[in-house]
Amino acid sequence: MIIIGAGMGGLAAGIYGQLNGYQTRIFEMHNIPGGQCTAWKRHGYTFDVCIHHLFGCSPATRINRLWQELGAMPRELAYTTECVSVASPDGRLFHDYYDPDRLEAHLLDLSPSDAPLIKEYVNAIRVFARMDIWGALMFGSGGEKLKSLWSILPAYRSFRYNMQQYAARFSDPFLRQAFPLLVYSLPDAPFFLHLARKANGFNRDVAWPVGGAAQLARSIETRYLALGGEVHYRQRVEKIITRNRKAVGVRLEDGTEDYADIVISNADGRKTILNMLDGMYMDKRIREYCGEPLDETNWAAHVFLGVSRDLSREPSALIMLLDRPVQIAGHSHKSLEMQLYGFDKTLAPEGKGVIKVELFSTYSYWRELYNNKAAYDEEKARTAGLVIDLLEKRFAGIKEQVEVIDVPTLVTWERFMGGTHGFVNMPNKKMNLFTGFVNQALDSRLPGLDNFYLVGAWATSLGALFANAQSGKTVIKDICQRDGKRFSVLG
Repeated sequence: MIIIGAGMGGLAAGIYGQLNGYQTRIFEMHNIPGGQCTAWKRHGYTFDVCIHHLFGCSPATRINRLWQELGAMPRELAYTTECVSVASPDGRLFHDYYDPDRLEAHLLDLSPSDAPLIKEYVNAIRVFARMDIWGALMFGSGGEKLKSLWSILPAYRSFRYNMQQYAARFSDPFLRQAFPLLVYSLPDAPFFLHLARKANGFNRDVAWPVGGAAQLARSIETRYLALGGEVHYRQRVEKIITRNRKAVGVRLEDGTEDYADIVISNADGRKTILNMLDGMYMDKRIREYCGEPLDETNWAAHVFLGVSRDLSREPSALIMLLDRPVQIAGHSHKSLEMQLYGFDKTLAPEGKGVIKVELFSTYSYWRELYNNKAAYDEEKARTAGLVIDLLEKRFAGIKEQVEVIDVPTLVTWERFMGGTHGFVNMPNKKMNLFTGFVNQALDSRLPGLDNFYLVGAWATSLGALFANAQSGKTVIKDICQRDGKRFSVLG
């Protein structure tokens, strides 16, 4: 097997391929494993652009078993007491605690008049915490899926709301403003997704891998190499070679050709289909997926700060509500979402810390600027300056404490990772959270092309690390079934 890309899906396909008697080799355009599961160092600081909350940290869950098979678990983990905190301009602070009892008491202190709604909310978290919901829905049999859905039936009303709609039920103005932002500042996010994440946190299944995303990826690469797999770095695949409507190999950027019985792509789906395969294997559905990429507002820029400041007593993640909208990177911001990495001392020199601020913007905004490198760099510097000025309002003195600044954008992602428009490798293919979790079926095949499979975010429509890893496992299962082999995770 030839695998294009050493991201989560590619590494997982390689590991399960090796475990089941296939010889695999990965060609990776970058010089490190992990794909979008990555981080980099700047003057002693580690800037992690990937992980917010890692699912599968509890040995009692099925996602943890997947990580164990891949060599990512067990490992040193850092647990936080809250999922995220929200600060108002007038000094109020809401901690979204994982523990339902602590959360209930905290919310009642903030808004006693919302007692009935608060009780309903925390009870729904307890309902979701009764079992390994995501494990059962993703990896369970039909009966286990039904059992898991039956177990959360008492909280069925939660499926009616998104975060904004549920927040509107609070009478307290601060909670009405803060609550819609609790799922990565996405007010349209399904409320049930928030409940499930809180339940996983309460069950100690959500944590932070000490060392960050790059170390997580390295541990999976180590497992792959130990099984006899090969990784060829700085080897960009230019074309997938086909004969008689079968994938038979790849042509690299330097003209070298390599052949195999099966080709698996963990690269950007659109570029794989349109460029590597010259658009030869598409039906109406695939053409729609590969249409002109949508220029939607998302996290198009990050401002990383290495600061000479101890962040260990700060919340792990913080949303600052602003007293007035501020125009940053072509987008009006009413709040700033950030991670404060005081909980992982390996990411900064002693007594110092890293802050990551995530900014909504568009790919087109930064792509147009990039055509003039001086203008692009100037706007990145201006963006960082605006963010630092806003942080000064809460973290007094931080302007003088900033030692390192880095501002990656979606153009940065596109250059280093190869994904169309950056880090979401699903152009015109909408992320489907519920079916992505519940249904293991993948969009892994292309019409009219045999011996070829897609893995990763394109195949899952989800984007979560464990889902991308699972896609690699699922494809190898399918290949084993095709070849009449019993699939094994033991080797």
